Amino acid sequence: MMAYPNARSRGSSIWTRPERSARGPVPEHSRAEIAAAGVTLADAHGLAALTMRSVAAAIGTAPASLYRYVATRDELIELMADQVYGQYSLRPASANPAADLLWLGHQGLALYHRHPWLLEIPARGNVPGPNALAFMEHVLAALAGTDLTGPAKLETIGLFSGAVRLFAQTEISQQRAQQDTAQWQGSLAAHLLQVAAAGQHPQLAAALADQPAVDPAEQEPLFDRAMTRILTGLLHPWRSPPRGSSEPESC
Repeated sequence: MMAYPNARSRGSSIWTRPERSARGPVPEHSRAEIAAAGVTLADAHGLAALTMRSVAAAIGTAPASLYRYVATRDELIELMADQVYGQYSLRPASANPAADLLWLGHQGLALYHRHPWLLEIPARGNVPGPNALAFMEHVLAALAGTDLTGPAKLETIGLFSGAVRLFAQTEISQQRAQQDTAQWQGSLAAHLLQVAAAGQHPQLAAALADQPAVDPAEQEPLFDRAMTRILTGLLHPWRSPPRGSSEPESC
């Protein structure tokens, strides 16, 4: 395959280039093989340990040869992230888009836990790869029966994905700190009750007092509760208030 040493400077993307050139010898390796080697290394040692040299060694080639397939380390990470997108199980959409997205949300949470290095990838506005596009197409199919506009559906994908990422980031941070979530929540509640008892935060005191008597064993998991509320809002069409209006317009 041809090398693209200046692909980024030309505004090119690895996804807009053919995997193999029409000329030259047949490549010895594939993008899938390279991505799999990168994922294995990142899973074991984190993204900081990922180098072109280490991936080249993993697939049994010289570092310089790897540039025949990817122009930069960033492109390598793009391949890896898109391969992870391929781990989603995409079932046909049902008549309940919130349930469909919640099901995908659980999968996304599990993917972050299996591949925590995904949280280290900065947002650069990269072009989505084929597996990411398949995921987008699947979510759009789930949203097809809603009253959302096309742009709103695309925004929903980003906001939904961001919420799942935030949950994963919180859970993984707590695990790395060896922090028990239930104990942390108990400590936080005790602290807030003590603060509220001083009388300087009446709204906080009122919110803490309004606690329904629910058996924790019967309570829906926080991820499900929060994501259901988030999805309920995202799936409801929103219109901005008319200019000059001081009151929000009812949807």
